[in-house]
Amino acid sequence: MDQRSSPRFRRRAEMQLGIVGAGRMGANIARRLLRAGHEVVIYDSDSAAVTELETEGAVAAASLQDVVSGLDQPRAVWVMVPAAVTGAVVEEVAAMMDVDDVVIDGGNSHFRESALRADTLAERGIHYLDVGTSGGVHGLDRGYCLMVGGDETAVKRVTPIFEALAPGVDAAARTLTAEGAPTAAEQGYLHCGPAGAGHFVKMVHNGIEYGQMAALAEGLAILRGANVGAARRDDDAETAPLAAAGAYRYDLDVAEITEVWRRGSVIGSWLLDLTASALRTDPELSRYSGHVSDSGEGRWVVQAAVDEGVPAHVLTAALYERFSSRGEGEYGNKALSAMRHAFGGHHEKVTTR
Repeated sequence: MDQRSSPRFRRRAEMQLGIVGAGRMGANIARRLLRAGHEVVIYDSDSAAVTELETEGAVAAASLQDVVSGLDQPRAVWVMVPAAVTGAVVEEVAAMMDVDDVVIDGGNSHFRESALRADTLAERGIHYLDVGTSGGVHGLDRGYCLMVGGDETAVKRVTPIFEALAPGVDAAARTLTAEGAPTAAEQGYLHCGPAGAGHFVKMVHNGIEYGQMAALAEGLAILRGANVGAARRDDDAETAPLAAAGAYRYDLDVAEITEVWRRGSVIGSWLLDLTASALRTDPELSRYSGHVSDSGEGRWVVQAAVDEGVPAHVLTAALYERFSSRGEGEYGNKALSAMRHAFGGHHEKVTTR
């Protein structure tokens, strides 16, 4: 077959982009760009994931070098891999690139590391953009909210990529006071500032996400326990008495409550939509263990609050709640039991609900 008939040599699309990482986010980013008419050259250590995207129109790359060599200069490569390896992959890709090429870090790197990496690559004439990316596994259809840090020249060059990935103006009603043509932010992407700014904004975004999720989860737990007054309670020194037990005899349908809240309530949100869907299929959430991970941004935003001297009570508590969900407070809890037993002779009483 003539090489020129292969996907690699087809007529140039609106833009080319190399993507490293075909996981949950990277694969759908590639698909959304393909739908918009862009050319995607993609690599992942999981060759099956790459092959699947090749059948959908992407150009498969067998290595990082293959990604870089498969693009015309000036190149742009988007790295979308787990945070633990992002730095190493960015540096490996950058080592293969030339002056005026662009490396995009779409993961959740620490903003300080992003700023340092941008300075290092700038010495070689390579642009580095840190792009905080929010949208999760639903981004393919909903679009991605993009928070961008880096130099203006590189941002302008890859703006067609941002426009294709972003949800667009119709994703939300315009702010009442908005006038004139929609801004980039109204389309769903924003150049937040110099290197590191994009990841800083995404870091704070994820900290807020922790807080919103925790508030919703705690509220639902209180609703679920609203019938505690109907349950028999032990009458001993280790059981706190329930004042006005008769006031807590509501057998509430938590799934239906989330449904009604979705319609016109002040706390309506996409998180509530997703929660209502989960409760509809599994009201007791029996599929989940309650072990809640944190990927680092919550810790970083709390540290930033400390550095800035900004009170962040809710965000900090939400982070600690995730630690607790994983049993990381177990030793401290044992110490509490030891102290109660030592000073008051209290014995541990295990209860289940």
